[in-house]
Parts: sequence; C-alpha cells; structure tokens
Amino acid sequence: MKNYYEIRLSGAGGQGLALAGRVFSESSIKSNYNVCQTQSYGPEARGGSSRTDIIISRKEILFPNCRELDILLAMNQESADKFAGEVKEDGIILVDTTFVNQIPEGKVYEYPLTRKSIEEYGTPVAANIIAVGMIASLCRLFSLEIWIDSLLKTVPERFIKMNLKAFELGHKEGREILHVEEGRLPVAYDRKRPVPDCLKEKNGND
Repeated sequence: MKNYYEIRLSGAGGQGLALAGRVFSESSIKSNYNVCQTQSYGPEARGGSSRTDIIISRKEILFPNCRELDILLAMNQESADKFAGEVKEDGIILVDTTFVNQIPEGKVYEYPLTRKSIEEYGTPVAANIIAVGMIASLCRLFSLEIWIDSLLKTVPERFIKMNLKAFELGHKEGREILHVEEGRLPVAYDRKRPVPDCLKEKNGND
C-alpha cells in the first residue's frame, strides 16, 4: 500500500455513499492511517448528486480537499463525466454500468453494481458495499479482518448480514478480475443490458 490516497465515491443521493465512506474511513483508522472525510450533496438529499471524499495518509493531512484522485467510484453517468478527469494517470475508476453507458478514459473497471445488488438481494441498497469490496480487492487495501470489523461497527445492525455478503461478493469479483487481467485493463462487462424497471423513475437513467 501507498502512504497517501485520495478517494472519491460519487453518484446520486440515496446510493449510500456516506456509509461507504465511513467504512473506508474506519478501515483506514484501524490500519493506522490519518483520515479526512468530507461529503457533498446536490439540491436534493435523495436523487440529487452526491459524493464522499476520503483522504488517507501516513502523515498529517494539511489540506482537506482532494486534488488528484487515486480511486474514483462513479455510480452514475454525471459522476463519471464530471470527475474522471481528476483521476491520476495511474489511478483507477470503478463505474456502475447499470447507469454509466459512456465509459471514461483511463484504467476503468466496469461492473453492474446496482443490477447485481437487485439480483442477489432484491434491493439496490447493497450496491455501495459491493463497490467497497471490489475496490478493497482491486487496490489491495487493508486486510479482510479490518474491513469486516469496520462493517460491523458502521453498518446498522439490521443490515449487517446483507452488507457482509455484499462486501464478500464484491471482494470476490475484484479478485477474479485481477486473476484474469493482472497488469492489463479489465474485461468489459456488458453495458447494453436495460436498466431494471424499478430503477428507471428513481434514477432517471442518469
């Protein structure tokens, strides 16, 4: 692991980005990093734009804002379009192809996070933790024990079981991508499948 990371989790309000950020921050603290987490919302708490920024550093954090991203999660098209240009040349982007059809340039990992959450758990709300699991695996961030402890501490008790399964699923998918594509751009997942009907009105297909 590096000594310094800038991470942005972005999408629409209601996609659980604040919770995902807390899981990242808690895991970073448990791994003896200094952490700065900030959140930004659009005009509406649910459905508007949303992002959570996390800076983790072995040294004191002197500036609280992300300037060059090491990791970007984009869970809708607006976020991919707006923030992909802020990712470092050697940084990575994970996009939710449920809603992102125009894939940005760079080292991009494509996965239908929200669709997978619906297929596995009957709800879109676990997509954020599937994403956290994938990023943890793809970037080799922290140990599994630390991630699990952080989930147990930050996720509401009634959602613990689902979110542990979601993290495990994401971590497994990330490991499989690395196994197949180590050192190269990942396999592109099918981005042409239609958005599930239950999400069309809520997200406007972004």
